[in-house]
Amino acid sequence: MNRTFLPSVLVASLCSVGVWMPSASFAASPGDASANVDWPVYLGGKSRSLYSPLQQINRDNVSQLQVAWTYDTGDKGEYQSNNLIVGGVLYTATPTRKVVALDAATGKELWKWDPVSERPGGNRSRERGLVFWQNESGGEGRIFTGVGNYLYALDTKTGQPIRNFGQNGSIHLGTGLDVEGLPAVGLNTPGVTYKDMLIIGGFGGPGAMRAFDVHTGERRWIFHLIPRPGDVGYDTWPPEAYKTATGLMPWCGQSLDEQRGILYVATKTAEPDFYGGERHGDNLFANCLVALDANTGKRLWHFQIVHHDLLDRDLPCPPVLITVMHDGKKVDAVAQGTKQGLLFVFDRVTGHPLWPIEEKPGPQSELRGEQASPTQPFPTKPVPLTREFYKLEDISTISPDATLATVNKVQSSPNVGPFPAPSIKELIMFPGFDGGMEWGGGAADPNGIYYVNVNEMPWIMQMVETRNPDGTPIAHGKREYMLNCAACHGLDFTGNPQSGFPTLVDIAKRKTRDQMVLVTKQGAGRMPAFDRLSEGDRNAILDYILGVTPPPATSGRADEAPAPAAKGRKEPPYAFAGFHRFLDKEGYPAIKPPWGTLNAVDLNTGEIKWKVPLGEYKALTQRGLPPTGTENYGGPVVTAGGLLFIGATADETFRAFDKDTGKILWQAALPFGGDATPSTYTVKGRQYVVISAGGAKSGRPAGGSIVAFALPEAAAK
Repeated sequence: MNRTFLPSVLVASLCSVGVWMPSASFAASPGDASANVDWPVYLGGKSRSLYSPLQQINRDNVSQLQVAWTYDTGDKGEYQSNNLIVGGVLYTATPTRKVVALDAATGKELWKWDPVSERPGGNRSRERGLVFWQNESGGEGRIFTGVGNYLYALDTKTGQPIRNFGQNGSIHLGTGLDVEGLPAVGLNTPGVTYKDMLIIGGFGGPGAMRAFDVHTGERRWIFHLIPRPGDVGYDTWPPEAYKTATGLMPWCGQSLDEQRGILYVATKTAEPDFYGGERHGDNLFANCLVALDANTGKRLWHFQIVHHDLLDRDLPCPPVLITVMHDGKKVDAVAQGTKQGLLFVFDRVTGHPLWPIEEKPGPQSELRGEQASPTQPFPTKPVPLTREFYKLEDISTISPDATLATVNKVQSSPNVGPFPAPSIKELIMFPGFDGGMEWGGGAADPNGIYYVNVNEMPWIMQMVETRNPDGTPIAHGKREYMLNCAACHGLDFTGNPQSGFPTLVDIAKRKTRDQMVLVTKQGAGRMPAFDRLSEGDRNAILDYILGVTPPPATSGRADEAPAPAAKGRKEPPYAFAGFHRFLDKEGYPAIKPPWGTLNAVDLNTGEIKWKVPLGEYKALTQRGLPPTGTENYGGPVVTAGGLLFIGATADETFRAFDKDTGKILWQAALPFGGDATPSTYTVKGRQYVVISAGGAKSGRPAGGSIVAFALPEAAAK
């Protein structure tokens, strides 16, 4: 089928609109020495370009940066908030999803809102930012934030819920999905405002993009990402899939060409993530870049970046709008990064790729009932930003022990490149589940250069049967645990602390059964609500975790009988064995460095301009190894001062790079890992660079601080 499509009637009208310029994210000219220059939108603007025109801090003076102020939220956990700054006020979402307003020049707290005051429980971690909206007169202001299954509207002056929004200040995020009931849907990346609408994706539930009235919370439009009869893409699924399928919900955010009124959406994979035997076909609009009319939600064009995904290769970062010179002409483009370290670049009006995209064959699946896609798309330019294959020459050599451990695993685990077909054998997954690129995304400057950090961490992947070797059903609780819990907590309950998934070993010493029931119903921390579980499934899982022997059946073997499929869905014959990094005995990635890099890509030519390691392990540099780079989470900011600011690394360091060369010009220690994208702004003419620091990723210490840097006041003048 045609995997890229634009209704031709729309092309002429859309092409007539003026070329893209940076969105109206900055309240004053950067040359006005007394003015405030804001950062009022997630990632710096609706283009998600992470670009600032500020240049008070520049190559010549960045070495003088010092801490201007700090703020301790009192929370501990993953602190990923890209902070908003409007009119001298900084708004942040803390590690437990409190919303706090601070004086952006001093860090003094102005107000704090705790969602517990409205509803206890719910998923309260990893909110990557907020949405600020203000009416045209500049009077009424609203902050939108997602907590648990709810979207709240807060007054920017007081932090209190606006009671005439939705029902007493909030709406259930399962509202308006055109399905029975209210599915559990969360929001960890902010949406985008257009006119008087808030447009959001989310995670959980059946995939859809929705627009809500910013005043009332009423739904204005919906685009179903799982096509219904008569929709484009309906033939890429089994006929009844739209009734029961889940997934596809865009969790990483969206970008908006406000002048043209075009929304760009990067979507998730279909569920279950690792087995597609019940969803044969390409599964549009999973793993797609989709352009929608922001006024109506009507599809304009799409391109599917992964067909029939079996590897959780959902698109991890919002599309970035950038203007480039291509074939001698100025082209308004959209760039989409992937977990495979690939960068797809399209004309953002027509959807045509700037460079050819090839369909390359991939391995077929040996799993019962599975039909892997015969091909996957690869751009011919730019080249991949990570190694595509784990080759023999990539075996780790940082120590003899590391080499031996790596050789043994490589010899016993098949390695078939970036799209291995899931198997009951252990496979080397490279690039790994966390990229390639991740949710921080890339930055784009007005010269057409795209800057992005990537990971080069191998992982291990394995599927397990959900039936016994003799074909009989696995015990009810064990099977439901395998299908719903093992991916994060492991088959052996040990979890994956490096990825933020806690152990369940001895959980009874830390929580009562009633508390565990509540967590499964409402969600907590990184865990979403599991509303699709029946009470029988829920209790069977808890019995299995707690080691409780189920009561004897009155007839037959009730403890081993298959549970009813949720809302008509069939239980898959395989489950994912969990997320496991491929590490050596010392805990380092079992592959030759670099393990994380920062890259500059010239999208005028499609060539890589420079690549440098991002981060270091001091224990290794003390052994004489050059900086290896580390896994990294959070994105960069590029400025007119010629700088790239980025935290993201496992060494809890904030750095400034020369954007033209990749040379480190300045760095400072953070109290915790800076797994967030920084913001930059001015208050009364003084430029600040601010980053949230919470750590908690990769097993590091957790906290919840904001650190703001600035030049000494004399230098700023």
